[in-house]
Amino acid sequence: REKVMSIFFDGLAGYALLVAVTYALLMITYFAEGTLFERLGARHPERRIQTRPFSDKKTDIRQSTRSLFSIAIYVAGGLWLQANGYTLFAVWKLSWASLLFGLIISIVLYDAWFYWFHRLMHTKRFYRFHAQHHVSVAPTPWSNNNDTLTGTFFEQAYFLIAPLVLPFPALVFIIHKAWDQISGMIGHAGYEFFASPTARRPWPGVCTTYHDQHHAYFRFNFANTFTYWDRLFGTLHPGYDARVKEFEEIASHGK
Repeated sequence: REKVMSIFFDGLAGYALLVAVTYALLMITYFAEGTLFERLGARHPERRIQTRPFSDKKTDIRQSTRSLFSIAIYVAGGLWLQANGYTLFAVWKLSWASLLFGLIISIVLYDAWFYWFHRLMHTKRFYRFHAQHHVSVAPTPWSNNNDTLTGTFFEQAYFLIAPLVLPFPALVFIIHKAWDQISGMIGHAGYEFFASPTARRPWPGVCTTYHDQHHAYFRFNFANTFTYWDRLFGTLHPGYDARVKEFEEIASHGK
């Protein structure tokens, strides 16, 4: 297994191969999940979050394929650099403890990264790098990666930098990025299938409604996985918790 893995970390050719494999996996996830939620939404129109027309699918896909390639460069770069020893600290040995602890810390840190860089891109100086993503006022899962390359860098360079400054095994960042891609597309699904008490006060979780409201109202809901940054700094949409509860009731009536 070590010989097989070394192929991806041996020189620039190995890095290029790692980028190609990462991009292929991201694209497979993107099209599989996009198709899944598109079909689920068609079967459950009562779960639709907005009444506005959905964003243009072709535009979303065209730009997303470019952004996903840049993400593959960052993810593969972080893994390649870590494997070749370009780290601040010695990487922990892989174990269930290091994997679980690393995932928890990485997800919490990335949520802070995402919140603050996302807010930065909503300032007057930087919004031009993020405006492409907000062409989708009523997003679909295809909208998740529709952003400029600069906007994508602000949000996704974490996966290039984190493996160099955190001592967690590479598998932590692989699983984290897989989860980030999946959960990001859930957040743009356009239909609410994940409303639950854990997605509203007093819990810090989110559901699809959370990021959908960010597209609909622009100045709210900036984080990625949790609501505590928005609650702390007053950027949570005031109707978020009530809207989640409405979808819980819709779901219960549909059973």
